[in-house]
Amino acid sequence: MAALTDADLYLRGAKTLLASWQEYARAVTGAAVQRLPGVATAVFPSGPERAVYNNALLERDLAAAARAEALDAMESTYAAAGVAHFAAWVHESDTAMRGDLERRGYTFAESTRAMGMVLDDLRLPPPQIELGRPDWSEYLRIVGVPPGFLGGADWTAFHILLARLGGENVATAMAFDHGDDCGIYNVGTLERARRRGLGTALTVLQAHDALGRGCRTASLQSTEMAEHIYAAVGFRDLGRFLEYVP
Repeated sequence: MAALTDADLYLRGAKTLLASWQEYARAVTGAAVQRLPGVATAVFPSGPERAVYNNALLERDLAAAARAEALDAMESTYAAAGVAHFAAWVHESDTAMRGDLERRGYTFAESTRAMGMVLDDLRLPPPQIELGRPDWSEYLRIVGVPPGFLGGADWTAFHILLARLGGENVATAMAFDHGDDCGIYNVGTLERARRRGLGTALTVLQAHDALGRGCRTASLQSTEMAEHIYAAVGFRDLGRFLEYVP
């Protein structure tokens, strides 16, 4: 099988990201992911999820007319849902789309690093850590979201890992498979248990578990602070997602 390029890994990760948003939407009344020409919009019009998941992922390197069509569709979709606060995700290399957003009055808010890897390139062995029983409520507690967040989710659609320390669940990482790509999301550790490598260990374990499930690649979005950790695991830098807000 041909080697996967960075562009291949980016497209795989983007598809998995959108599929994960679609799974979240099934848990929230009125929420949906709409795949429109040049853009996919995650619309969460109610509940605590409204503040987190109203995101739109714009396709890269569109022609000028297609960029305008995508932005018009994005804005119309959120306006129809009564959602005024959302984030438009654009790849940092897409200077044309960034310019279009800025001319429409959008401003840069924050960014994450898109990263991906071929799982055969895993650089670290499975870690030896104490794991807790997979539990959706414990996952939500450690991630730190409001009560009732994604309360209607089918948690069996996700792969939850919990790391224990001193008899307590203190760190978590969630994975979601789409095709043969595994998205690794929401790696988090309670403050009192940080700087012990638990987040890294759970990421490595999720990657090994994904390989065991038959996945070929893994993808994630990293904060700046964690980029070097994921690189040490074997993840490649695929460029930043820039989030623009109206």
